Amino acid sequence: MTTPSANLAPPPGVPPPGGPAPSRSPAAPPAHSGLQHVRAAAIFLVLAIVVSGVVYPAVITGIGELVDPSAANGSLVYYPNNGTVAGSSLIAQNTSAPYLFWERPSLTDWNTTLGADTPPGPSDPALGALLNETIAYLNGAWNFSANHTLPYWLVAPSASDIDPDLVPEAVLIQVPRVAAATNESIAVVTAFVNAHITNPVIPYIGVPYVNILQLDLAWVAKIGK
Repeated sequence: MTTPSANLAPPPGVPPPGGPAPSRSPAAPPAHSGLQHVRAAAIFLVLAIVVSGVVYPAVITGIGELVDPSAANGSLVYYPNNGTVAGSSLIAQNTSAPYLFWERPSLTDWNTTLGADTPPGPSDPALGALLNETIAYLNGAWNFSANHTLPYWLVAPSASDIDPDLVPEAVLIQVPRVAAATNESIAVVTAFVNAHITNPVIPYIGVPYVNILQLDLAWVAKIGK
């Protein structure tokens, strides 16, 4: 007679002696340490700086160079006599020469590093000083006692204080002064200004304007100053 082996497995479907084996729950994942959180935050910060500070500006600059290189490089304008940079067509400059057209007044002296001051109110003593400066500005531009009707754009600062544009009326009213200072006829100077008026892209949307910095550079080239 053979003796059954003690290691003999039970038939299929029959539980082992002593009942079914207890089931084991899966092991919990190890908890993240504080160092791992710091490392993840540092990696995210570096990626954000690289993408927003390097990749994005490089892509946008590249697109700008392809679409409009002049605007992408600061809309620079140049002196006609030597080709050096005169400034940006987007920023007005302090012009006081009698033979040039003047920009609109600026409370910050056309300084791009200063924010525009809040205009003084009717009870502010600074209003009188501002009016005196405006009157002095007008007396320097032409004989204010002639009682000209002055365009608002010529006597009031722009919102940015560095706007280089004037409406045509504010430029044409300076024609007699510029003509007298350059020994040119009023008709010649008037025609020159009219040739540099930029009209709105869409009619009746916006107003015609003249970029004074570009006008003055072209005028200097014409009169040979």
